[in-house]
Amino acid sequence: MPNPDGSRSSVNGDFAAQGLANLAGGLFQALPSGGSLSRTGVAVSAGARTRWAGVLSGVLLALVVLVCAPLAEAIPMPVIGGLILVVGGELIWGKRADILLVLRTSRLSSAAMALTFLATTQLPLQQAIVLGAVLSLLLYCVQAARQARFQSLTRDPDGRWHLSDPPARLPPGEVTVLHYGGTSFFAELPRIEQALPRDDDARAAVLVLVLRGAPDVPSSSMLKVIRRHARELDRQGGRLMLAGVAPDLARVLRTTGIDQDLGPGGIVPAEGAVFDPVDRALAEARAWIASRPAGTPPEDDDRKHPPAP
Repeated sequence: MPNPDGSRSSVNGDFAAQGLANLAGGLFQALPSGGSLSRTGVAVSAGARTRWAGVLSGVLLALVVLVCAPLAEAIPMPVIGGLILVVGGELIWGKRADILLVLRTSRLSSAAMALTFLATTQLPLQQAIVLGAVLSLLLYCVQAARQARFQSLTRDPDGRWHLSDPPARLPPGEVTVLHYGGTSFFAELPRIEQALPRDDDARAAVLVLVLRGAPDVPSSSMLKVIRRHARELDRQGGRLMLAGVAPDLARVLRTTGIDQDLGPGGIVPAEGAVFDPVDRALAEARAWIASRPAGTPPEDDDRKHPPAP
């Protein structure tokens, strides 16, 4: 239920108030207290504007129980049930725009909404809440796996960057720049690895991954993917570089030792303008390719172990 002035409700404040009320009521053997959609719906439909409506409702209810208990006992249960149905119908009707939005968004969201609605009407409330939380987690996993993708970044002669589909394999002796968009969640990793270009002929090829949109602390599974691909490129005579790396992510890469697999200059921090890290990584990659003698086999690669001066 939104606030009367249109501001966003404080969920933390609501839960803190209910927790404090239960702590205080437990000292006097009171029944557990909590928020009630039916009571809120009745109060708003009756013209309530402030939280004092709840206070006055509680006081009047106490007077009714103390003074008019025999009369309240005579109210038929079907009347109370009918009132709840009316209030529930009004709440659903008031959310019709949100329901239509969910139905038009995706089938998965619609299915989760329908299952949650059925659970709240057929199961105990605590079970319905757990079911709704599990459905939300599963839906998040599916959406994260779907949204994660790589896009190739190419620069035209005017210096502008364009997005396109990533190549099927890394061209030898060239730099390939891929932008990663995702949450580094474990559910997306199989799809991400399949989208990476093949590196079976990546001699003197450099793959630059732009991680500006990646989380500061990725999952350990994502770190394993980066390390595995860096070592595989190294065996093929290529190189992996990371551009647009946030400070927290850079610290994680150093702590886990992945910076050693990337080699000197393999981590380009996210500093300056949006595409500045990409430009610096591109220049570093081209300089590395130019420094390699023609026909150097992968086992003679001196990227990580340069000769002593």
